[in-house]
Amino acid sequence: MSKIRPEWYIIVNPHAGSGKTMRYWVPAESKLKELGVPYYTVYTTHKHHATELAALAARMGYRRIMAVGGDGSIHEVFDGVLGWCEVSGTDPADFYLAVAPIGSGNDWIKSFGIKRDVEKVLEYVAQGSFVQEDVVRVSLAGDKVAYMANIGGLGFDSHVCERVNAQKERGMRSSRIYLNSLLYNFTHTKSFNAAFYRDGELVYSGPILDVAFGNGSYCGGGMQQCNLADPTDGILDAIILPKMPLSSFISEVPRLLRSTLDKSKKILYVRGTNFKVVPLDDQSADIMEIDGEIVGNLPIEISIVPGKKINVLAHPDFRK
Repeated sequence: MSKIRPEWYIIVNPHAGSGKTMRYWVPAESKLKELGVPYYTVYTTHKHHATELAALAARMGYRRIMAVGGDGSIHEVFDGVLGWCEVSGTDPADFYLAVAPIGSGNDWIKSFGIKRDVEKVLEYVAQGSFVQEDVVRVSLAGDKVAYMANIGGLGFDSHVCERVNAQKERGMRSSRIYLNSLLYNFTHTKSFNAAFYRDGELVYSGPILDVAFGNGSYCGGGMQQCNLADPTDGILDAIILPKMPLSSFISEVPRLLRSTLDKSKKILYVRGTNFKVVPLDDQSADIMEIDGEIVGNLPIEISIVPGKKINVLAHPDFRK
């Protein structure tokens, strides 16, 4: 077994934050030195590289790993670390994860009371301000496995992410691309037929427009789909939006901003420890997104891993 290393292993995504990463990260490194935080820095060069680097860091004995980027970066780090833990039998509680928020989307940190302030985040790191987050494992078609730090979705959710990511890959970095994708998918997303199970019990079967899963509650720049979700409580949250007229769908959107989707009479709000979504026909094997990244297709199973937690950065006043 590799010797446990005291340094922070820092994985920098130079393309995060609309390509402005280095403008913020160079002074941040000076802040780390000022705070006396030992670290080793590496840079990603391609998609999923952060997953490879995080797994390598774990294998080399690093137990403190920081992503510099957005929600996509922290998702890749979660995948790398937790995937390695599953293979090696290492307890995820041995690890401490953080993110220096320089991405276009930084929703995960909001559930822990952290704002988009890199210097403050580094101060919290130096203070050792951590809490334990639930480990959420996702199984997908073709025996694929992924881990969810914050949120996931099917239907409308996943197709919005798919379009946003496609625009980013074409070099578009405007803050409007998420709004553009929302508007496009309001009229282009089709329902899929599936059965939704909660802890082995059938909750819904039929045409679905949207499913959102929440370990955390924030998405899309601060909206709250699974507004009751708490990443430390051992419970998963989900919403199921059955097929309905476009006007009814749009009428529910303000609830995202008011954090009241659990009060809707048109949407099913579900809580449990294990969810399964099974397509009812060959045309309904919809794509799934996790933390803004497309990871695979239905059928899926998403579960809280019993007895497993991982340490993540939180505001010093979190839950005080």
